[in-house]
Amino acid sequence: MHMVKKEKIILTDVDGVVLDWEEGFSVWAEHHGHTKVDGYQFMYSIGERYGMSYQAGSNLVKVFNESAAIGFLPPLRDAQYFVKKLSEQHGYKFIAVTSLSLDPYAKELRTRNLNKLFGDAFVDVICLDTGADKDDILAELGTKYTNNFWIEDKPDNVQAGINAGFKGILVEHGHNMTEPKGYVVKNWQEIYNYIINQ
Repeated sequence: MHMVKKEKIILTDVDGVVLDWEEGFSVWAEHHGHTKVDGYQFMYSIGERYGMSYQAGSNLVKVFNESAAIGFLPPLRDAQYFVKKLSEQHGYKFIAVTSLSLDPYAKELRTRNLNKLFGDAFVDVICLDTGADKDDILAELGTKYTNNFWIEDKPDNVQAGINAGFKGILVEHGHNMTEPKGYVVKNWQEIYNYIINQ
């Protein structure tokens, strides 16, 4: 009886982890007449960042996430180089779990954006509703991919992944260092080193 080789899978959030959503959103929001408040880089809520209500901020995010602009986000920091390296040189495949939108066109644009930047590193793109929690989907994926890596920039979602049996990695941003969870990294070089040294 031969041993089945364990699939090398990395689960990852997309925005603020592999793609620079903030940069894309800032350019788009400015183009549509919205300005950030002072100290915005330490605020997670878009409403707070742009001096509007939470609901108005959420609505703006939904409009952006379902606009053509969502298909053209740049890679975050050094993500492009190291995601491709993990995929091409070490045989890892990525599954994206993203609270983008339930709009099928938004999913198609996200998938194309990822494929353009990262080649065939991503084998699946799971889109949840805009801003949706990930507890249920992670619990479900945990039964299939337990003990693999889960990379995220929202501390609550890192914890949800750890609870589901994943090794949680938090990508550091100004807004998420008050209650860090999991293994904290500044960039993909640190993620790469952590993963290949496991």
